Amino acid sequence: MYLLIAMSDPSASMISKIATKNFCSDYLLGEGGFGCVFKGWIDQNTFAPTKPGSGIVVAIKRLKAESFQGHKEWLTEVIYLGQLRHENLVKLIGYCSESDNRLLVYEFMPKGSLENHLFRKGVQPISWPTRVKIAIDVARGLSFLHGLDANVIYRDLKASNVLLDSNFNAKLSDFGLARDGPTGDNTHVSTRIVGTRGYAAPEYVATGHLTPKSDVYSFGVVLLELLSGRRALDEDRGGLAEQTLVEWADPFLRDSRRVLRIMDTRLGGQYSKKEAQAVAAVVLQCLHMDPKNRPSMVDVLTSLEQLHTSKDMPRTPPPAKLHHHHHHHNHHQGIKHTNPPRKTSITNSK
Repeated sequence: MYLLIAMSDPSASMISKIATKNFCSDYLLGEGGFGCVFKGWIDQNTFAPTKPGSGIVVAIKRLKAESFQGHKEWLTEVIYLGQLRHENLVKLIGYCSESDNRLLVYEFMPKGSLENHLFRKGVQPISWPTRVKIAIDVARGLSFLHGLDANVIYRDLKASNVLLDSNFNAKLSDFGLARDGPTGDNTHVSTRIVGTRGYAAPEYVATGHLTPKSDVYSFGVVLLELLSGRRALDEDRGGLAEQTLVEWADPFLRDSRRVLRIMDTRLGGQYSKKEAQAVAAVVLQCLHMDPKNRPSMVDVLTSLEQLHTSKDMPRTPPPAKLHHHHHHHNHHQGIKHTNPPRKTSITNSK
C-alpha cells in the first residue's frame, strides 16, 4: 500500500492508499527507461483508490529505483513540478514515496501519445487543422516553461512525450528530465546526454550545452513529423548510419515549390498549401544549426497562431485532381511524394 500525497494541497496532506493490486499488467499503459506507467482510478475528493471504472482515471508512473537521485532532490523536483500548472502540461496530481517505491500520479490522457496517432498503423490519421492545433498547444507549453516564471528547459521533446486528451488537446508529459534554465550566459553542461537521437539539437549532442534553443530544435523535428507523417528516426529501416528525418527533409524544406512533396500522404491532399509552406518555413528556422539563429518558442508560437487565425486560405483539392492545376514548367504530375529515406540511397526525389 502507498500513501498518496496530493499536489493540490500538500499542507492538508490528503493522504490515502493506492493498492498495489493496481499494478497488474491489465492496466499497463507503457514502459520506458524510467519505469512503467499504469492506469488507475481514484476518488475525486478523497484520492482514495476506487474500483476500476469509477472515480477519476489517473496514470500512475512507477519509477525504477535507479532512475532518480537522492530522496531529497527527488522530492524537491516533484514539489516544483507540481507547482507548474498550465493547460498544455500534463497535470501532476500527487506522488507516493515509500522506501524504494516512488510513484507519480498524473491526469490520464485518453487519446495517448502523438506518436501513436502519427505512426501507428490502423489509427485514424489526424486532420491538418488538428495537426496545426497540436503544434500550437506544444508551443504554448514550451513557451510557458521557458518563460521567466518557470524557467525550465524541457530537454527531451519528442512525439511520444506529447499526450492528447479526448478532444485532441496536446499536453507535454514526462517532466523528469526538465531542469531550471540558464541564468545570463551560462548554459547547462550535462555529462549525460539525455535527449533522443533524431530529436536532440546538434550542439547539445556535441557538447552537452543545454539552452532553451535546444528545445526549439526538437520542436522543429516534431513539427516536421506532423508535416510528413514520418518518424524522426526510423529504427526499422536500418542501423546507426540511417539518415535522420531532418537530413532527408532539408533540401525539400529549402524550396517552397518542393516542400509539398514531403507532406504526409495520409492527409490525402486535404490541407492548405500556404499553411503547409508557412509551417515548413517555421521548421527550417527551428532546425538552424546555430542555436542563436533559432527563434524563441514565443516567436514560434506567434507564427503558428497567425496561421490559425487566417481562415481564408484556400484548401488544396484532393490529389486526384491536382494535375489540372499544374500546367507550368514543372512536369511532375501534381505533388510528388518522395519515398522515405533508405539506407541505400541518399537522394530520394525520384
